[in-house]
This record gives sequence, structure tokens and C-alpha cells, in this order.
Amino acid sequence: MLIGIPKEIKSNECRVGLTPAGVHELIRAGHQVLVESDAGGLIGLTDELYRQSGADILDSAEEIYAQADIIVKVKEPQKKECQWLHPGQVLFTFLHLAASRELTQDLLESGASCMAYETVTGRNGDLPLLAPMSEIAGRMSIQAGIHALENPQGGNGTLLGGAVGVEPAKVVVLGGGVVGEQAARLSLCLGGDTTVIDKSLTRLRQLDTHFGPQMKTLFASHDAVELAINDADLVIGAVLIPGAKAPKIITKKMLRLIKPKAVLVDVSIDQGGCFETSRVTTHENPTFVEQNIIHYCVPNMPGAVANTATYALTNVTCAAIIGLANQGLKAALKKDKYLLKGLNIHEGKVTHQAVATAHNYKYFDPIAVSYTHLTLPTIYSV
Repeated sequence: MLIGIPKEIKSNECRVGLTPAGVHELIRAGHQVLVESDAGGLIGLTDELYRQSGADILDSAEEIYAQADIIVKVKEPQKKECQWLHPGQVLFTFLHLAASRELTQDLLESGASCMAYETVTGRNGDLPLLAPMSEIAGRMSIQAGIHALENPQGGNGTLLGGAVGVEPAKVVVLGGGVVGEQAARLSLCLGGDTTVIDKSLTRLRQLDTHFGPQMKTLFASHDAVELAINDADLVIGAVLIPGAKAPKIITKKMLRLIKPKAVLVDVSIDQGGCFETSRVTTHENPTFVEQNIIHYCVPNMPGAVANTATYALTNVTCAAIIGLANQGLKAALKKDKYLLKGLNIHEGKVTHQAVATAHNYKYFDPIAVSYTHLTLPTIYSV
């Protein structure tokens, strides 16, 4: 199989689809890998390292899209990349389609089969290909919040861990999943007064058992959220419904309850955001102020620590990519019902219920569509 790895072109996105070690695993499995020149240059993964791993280096992304059976990326394709996709091709990357009807439509029109890392499930209902980026984003949310709280950044000037004789900052984490747990962990380590809110009592018990009384837990209700944010300095939005738009936990009206110059970090912005007032920002301009509350809403947070993030992502995606390449898409999806859940779009059809619901598209059962209509991609000799 021919696998293509183009350079990421989203603003300030320095990650790359696979490390040279990941490429070498694909080569060892009998496949050919095309890497765009300088795809990993910003994190020290030079063209020479990829050549040593067995990859062929091409000068342009357009060449890669024209030739490859499987396109491996990190972030969703940008407009011109969607135009390079074609029928019979497989795209495997983070998509977050529920947050963008325009991207969904572009991918439908491409005719490609689009697999989303964030909807591939594990045997226990977890999201194994999303988890490493969630871990990183959770930890980064506290770093970002700490910085935004500083007076020169417009914050209220509260130090997360306080000082001798001075109370620490109050941190509220909305959601106790992977992002929320990692945010709470770092907040606690740095001395923050930390509360996690989640709708699952089972999950709250797990967190309570793990962290003990140092961390507070609250069952998610409207009143509990209002009470918690009333004196919060930093609120982390870590709510996730796999593949679907994030629910709006904090409304515009609720902002008046939060102390002036507090910080909201919306890690759920990839899925549309869990604060009603959230709008997408960038690493260059990460914050904005709404009703005297600072909002941080960068959708590709792990892109700022691209070296760590690329290695972490390769650790979990490489095996899935090899499985797709070894078997072809049809056979791989028929064999693995968990991988099948990653199929969001196939040949102009929406095959993920949450995406169809978000944009009012007709939903097609991925089992019926993939088993009946998918064709095996061309096998290239190496």
C-alpha cells in the first residue's frame, strides 16, 4: 500500500502524521511511504531521518495526494487539501466534523473515505487514538490558564498555588474524562484549589479514590455549576461527547456569576466549545475578552508542543495505520468493529450518527456501506 504523509498547513501546527520510527514500521510491514519535504522539520525530524527510515521524499503535498492510497495527517484537511482528495482514497486524521458543516460538505464532495482518530473506540468504550492528545491538552489547559491569569495578560493576577498565608486560585474542571483528569492532576500538583464536575458518579468515585480528599468532586447539575464558577479563577471546559457537538455548559448569562478577569479555557472547542461565548482562537492570538472574562479557545493546543505530541500520537496510531494498509479498508473495517466507528464519511455518505445529527445530513449505517460498497485500494509492490 502507498501511504502519504503531507506537511500540516493549519496555523501554527507543527506536528506531523508519523515519526521516522513509525514510517519504518510501515516499511517493515511491506508498504511504501511518501513524506512531503520538511514535514517534520519544525520539530527536528529532518528529511534525512525519514529517508533513513525508508521513506521517499516528495516536494509537494499535491503530489502525495495524487499518488497515495492512504493519507495520514494530524489535523483536519484545509480547503485546498480537500480539493486534492479523491474517490478510493482513505484519509486518516483528526476531523471533529460535528464542529464544521463546511468541512463535512467538502469531504463528502471529495468522494474519499474519511476516518477520524477521535471516534475510533477501544474495547472498553475508551478513545485510544484521541487519549494522548487529550492528556496533553488537559495538562496544557492549566499552563495556558496560569499564563492568562497573570496581570500583563489581562488576568486577575492570582497565582495558581497561592503563597504562604495566601489562598491558592480556585480551579473548576468541567468534565472528568481524560482531559479533565489531567487538568485536575496538574492543578493539584501546583497547589490549586481544584474541583471536578461530572455527570457520572462512577467516574467521580474513581477520581475521588485516585486523588483523595485533596480534590473536590461535584455531580453535574445546573446549580452545582453555577455555585462552583461563582468564585472560580480558572475554569477548564473538558466536556466530550464522542463525535458530537459539545453541550453548552456555561451560558452567556452565567458569565456574570464569574469574578472579573477570571479565565475560561475551552478544550472542547474542537467540538464547538462548551461555553456559549467561545469562538475559535489561534496560538498567535489565543485569547479574547467577553464580559470582562478571558477566554482561551485554541483548537489545536497540542500543536504548541509538537515534538511530544507527534511521538505520543505515533505510539497509538501506527498499529491502526498498519492494519488498514495490510488488509485494505474493507477487510480492516469488517474485522474490527472498533475501527469501524472511526469511519465518518464514505463515498459521499455520512457514516457517523453524531455528525449527521449535527448538520442534518442523512445517516448511513457504516456496516452496510463499508461491507457492501468499499473496494480494496490498489496494492503497490515495493
